Amino acid sequence: MATNNDKPRIVVIGCGFGGLEATRALDGAQVDITLVDRTNHHLFQPLLYQVATAGLSAPAIAAPVRHLFRKQANVTSLLGDVVSIDAAARNVRLSDGNTLPYDHLIVAAGATHSYFGRDEWAVHAPGLKTLHDAFEIRRRILLAFEMAEKEGEPARRDECLTFVVIGGGPTGVEMAGTLAEIARHTLPGEFRHIDPAKARILLVEGSPRVLQAMPESLSASAQRQLEKLHVEVRTASLVTAIDEHGLEVTPPEGAPYRIGSRCIVWAAGVAASPLGRQLAQAVGAQVDRAGRVVVEPDLSVPGHPEISVIGDLAAAKSHAPGREPRPVPGVSPGAKQMGRCAAANIQRRIAGQPTKPFRYRDYGNLATIGRNSAVVDLATPAGPLRFSGWLAWVFWLFAHIYFLIGFRNRIVVLIDWASAYWSKQRYARVVTDIEPRQ
Repeated sequence: MATNNDKPRIVVIGCGFGGLEATRALDGAQVDITLVDRTNHHLFQPLLYQVATAGLSAPAIAAPVRHLFRKQANVTSLLGDVVSIDAAARNVRLSDGNTLPYDHLIVAAGATHSYFGRDEWAVHAPGLKTLHDAFEIRRRILLAFEMAEKEGEPARRDECLTFVVIGGGPTGVEMAGTLAEIARHTLPGEFRHIDPAKARILLVEGSPRVLQAMPESLSASAQRQLEKLHVEVRTASLVTAIDEHGLEVTPPEGAPYRIGSRCIVWAAGVAASPLGRQLAQAVGAQVDRAGRVVVEPDLSVPGHPEISVIGDLAAAKSHAPGREPRPVPGVSPGAKQMGRCAAANIQRRIAGQPTKPFRYRDYGNLATIGRNSAVVDLATPAGPLRFSGWLAWVFWLFAHIYFLIGFRNRIVVLIDWASAYWSKQRYARVVTDIEPRQ
């Protein structure tokens, strides 16, 4: 790829929240940027579960990378899969054999699913990180009802009408609540041999409470709101086996038991992209248990100031003045802030100035449970502001619309949500394959 050799060459790997923000922060800088991603779109992951549950179509929460940077003249977008980083030669190798030379590198390759050493579970309990994942989960949800409609044997029909979400974080809570709404508000009246409203929705969490990152009061409120939607919440329960007909759970007391289910969703574990370990081995850096690269205060890799690691791939800490460094949570605001910090530090290096340590500003956490139900934990100068219920749900709606990429997406999502609220329908209930694609 031809570049202007008079300008520093910057390669950004990944167009998630961190990579997108870093590239935008370099708008107008006298640099040549190559942004490479394995997909051709930026994905607004906080609403991915809405695609999986047929509430939104894929284009509503995704934007083509080339369109996003069509007016930023110093950016070249490439579709490619990075397989290795050669820190000594300062280049990035793609799966097609091409290499991208760099003077500065920002690695924002993101995260993938973690099944805690039981990767064979992925076939039976897909996770939710990409549009492909969302389409597969939507296929399984809708076809479970279709199988139940045709099933004459009561035990097998019950398996089809039992939906299990593993993991009580924001994704798991939102998924379970939405599944309950689909069963009780969207599908009744559409089937002749089953009552979708009698479907069982279970949320299984290994820790003592759901939404572990939130205060106990909001966690308890979220569980009450889930139970009001008839979601069965089972905390302190460990999943020990998963197969095509269900899973085995070990409760805090008593013997393990089995849950028959044809539709299981995994929302329990996250691991850094394998590229993090490859990079760490190449430069002699350390990784944490999740495979995240341990970085310097300015987000650079130890011994390689020209390489910055950000987002879910970085085991980063916030260095606020007068405070002990604290780990940065794996949330989109953290990735965005790291992207801006990494871009600013690259510009400081180019100008011969010292870099600055990263400081994370915590704006709080949000999670929606279902229709008119959510929990909000906001950080304000006057202290934490915490509330739940209908007001929290409205706040969650407008916060997510505000942070969506692109004016069109905001309008489409607003219209779709308004229509779904009044009609209780989900119009993205389309599957193209009865069997999963290989």
